[in-house]
Amino acid sequence: MRFGFLCKERGGARGRVAIVGAGPAGLAAAGYLACQGYEVDVYDKLPYPGGMMMFVIPSFRIPRDSIVEGVEDLEKRLSVKFVLKTKVFEGDDRHDEGDDFVERRVPLSKLVEEYDVVLITTGTWRSRSMGIEGENALGVVPALEYIYRWWLYEAKLTNEKPFIAKRVVVIGGGLAAIDAAEVALKRGAEEVFLVYRRTIREAPAGEYEIRRLVREGVNWIELAQPKRIVVENNVARGVEFVRMRLGEPDESGRPRPVPIPGSEFVIEADLVVPAIGEEPTPPMKSEVLGIKLDKRGRIVVDHEYRTGNEKVFAAGDVVTGPSMVGRATGSGLRAARAIDRFLRARLRTG
Repeated sequence: MRFGFLCKERGGARGRVAIVGAGPAGLAAAGYLACQGYEVDVYDKLPYPGGMMMFVIPSFRIPRDSIVEGVEDLEKRLSVKFVLKTKVFEGDDRHDEGDDFVERRVPLSKLVEEYDVVLITTGTWRSRSMGIEGENALGVVPALEYIYRWWLYEAKLTNEKPFIAKRVVVIGGGLAAIDAAEVALKRGAEEVFLVYRRTIREAPAGEYEIRRLVREGVNWIELAQPKRIVVENNVARGVEFVRMRLGEPDESGRPRPVPIPGSEFVIEADLVVPAIGEEPTPPMKSEVLGIKLDKRGRIVVDHEYRTGNEKVFAAGDVVTGPSMVGRATGSGLRAARAIDRFLRARLRTG
């Protein structure tokens, strides 16, 4: 993955840009801006650049060696500097998934003061809550955390081996659910259930991925929604579901799942993995420095990716919510172009 594919060598010096977040959006922006001649420093809380591409998305989707090669190209050829194990956050800190390796904390305001522009690309490192009884019990592990923990162990970044469950219930129909079910199956689970509230036709992961898992041994159950986690002594023992039928389309355009009264049933499990999506993790809890958040916690930007602070831009999933790598990469590139236009205009006007 050549993030600096637009040039053979770095351009002349133009200014300093800080990028907060080394995922696809941040790396794409770093490559573009370094090609234009900017001095680029990329801050990230993890021990390696790459974000979820490196730590969560399976290597058969995005080879990790390819990410490493792209990062090394940014460092060696384009002089991009990576400041790792560093969490940028303004105000009282918030714990997000993936914070294990943080050794240093830097206020966002410090970067805004020291750099010509700051680009925020911090992604979505917080799992969405199901909002049901028992979801805080032991044995309930969100897909993001579950896959991340296995990667850390296999990469020898931790000696703590994740729990190998016999019966695993994964809740969701997106790629995170697919990946979690596959990890469970390959790490020794005897039975894996993948449960989705709509049908296979509406599943975001697509029929191909789900049917592939079914061939590998995963049990697919559709039109069922979790009602509560069955808990004994604060440990998850299963999930009570209610069967659903499809109603009129909702705001997404897909048919709305409607509960069928009296259709409850329980799947026993010693590990429950909710995979219902992630929430944006901007480097602040509420509006600061003129940077606003919408009701979903996403950073508000204009068509030029600029926030309410003229020196701060934002791109990627922290702006759009969870998306595919390609969309995040494109967002980072467009934001980098907007930053270049902004800094060139400022230079012309003195």
